[in-house]
Amino acid sequence: MPAVARNAVRATLLASALVLASGPAARADFVPGGKGTGSETQVDGGQKDQKVAATAGAVVFDRSKNGSGDSAGPVTSTTTWTPPACYYAPKYTPNELQKYLEPIWNAESTGSEWDLQQRKHYVTDDYKDFNKAKTGKGYWWDSYVTKGREGDPGALDCDKPIFWVDKGAPPPADIPEAITPEMLAQLAYAEIRVPSTKVELAPAGTTKVNLPTWAWLDTAKFKPVSVTASVPLLNVSATTTAEPIALKIEPGTDDATTYPASGVCEFDNGNGHIGEAYAKGKSDETPPCGVRYLRSSGDGSYKLKATITWKIHWTGTGVARAQGLPDGTFGAEQDVVVQEIQSVNR
Repeated sequence: MPAVARNAVRATLLASALVLASGPAARADFVPGGKGTGSETQVDGGQKDQKVAATAGAVVFDRSKNGSGDSAGPVTSTTTWTPPACYYAPKYTPNELQKYLEPIWNAESTGSEWDLQQRKHYVTDDYKDFNKAKTGKGYWWDSYVTKGREGDPGALDCDKPIFWVDKGAPPPADIPEAITPEMLAQLAYAEIRVPSTKVELAPAGTTKVNLPTWAWLDTAKFKPVSVTASVPLLNVSATTTAEPIALKIEPGTDDATTYPASGVCEFDNGNGHIGEAYAKGKSDETPPCGVRYLRSSGDGSYKLKATITWKIHWTGTGVARAQGLPDGTFGAEQDVVVQEIQSVNR
């Protein structure tokens, strides 16, 4: 059946599923036809025999080394790349698949022809009795939609019917969305949270026209962060790590000069800073990282934006060396008041 037709049938299935899901044994991810929900969906009501639990079949995230706090936020890729919106992973044992599909067929909301086709596929012709003879020797795989990407058009890419994979065997080669360590790393990328980037300024808060303002970050506050994604049932995992490498200063006005001219201040491994902390006696020096405002901010202030670039890489099951992912950025604004230097006329 063409993908368009399958999607139309799934819309009907979803409507019936929502009715069926109102019972006490309902699952939060009761969405038929390869449109499962996010990777950490839990089984409601303590029902243990309904599907491969999220802690076994789907993706589990360890965020213990991630950035935290109210000011932390997600990095944005410096390219057009985005993590996958959907993927395939184990979801059902043979008994669980039967409990999942039988109520849908019995509801007769998807048409007798479709129901008969499905029964032939999973019960009589292509497989026998939901493959129960292979219980414990494999799992039925279905799609999951990455958390937060439910409305993304890419979430519709995983439109293949539920399929069987023997234990220890690779998924079918024609399913590129099947979970792999690299895909786990990409999913972990979406979970990375990094600290906000309020920079130290000297003078702080209020500066003067044509007076160099020094800017720096203490990198001790910007340590590498990481998230590990795993599928325990498959014994595969990947850890994605983000490390700060540069700070970009945007003054908030065209009437300003940045140091360096690009506004990008590189990480200095030698002194543990991005930029250099101001010290007494340096007022006449040019800061290695900073800004010089050429015009007063008047009664208001300029919105100085500081953005950190994070280098992102991953390691995982079967991967000997760290592999790169697109750099990510995260920034924040802060107010800078710029005043004219007052002169005294005699």
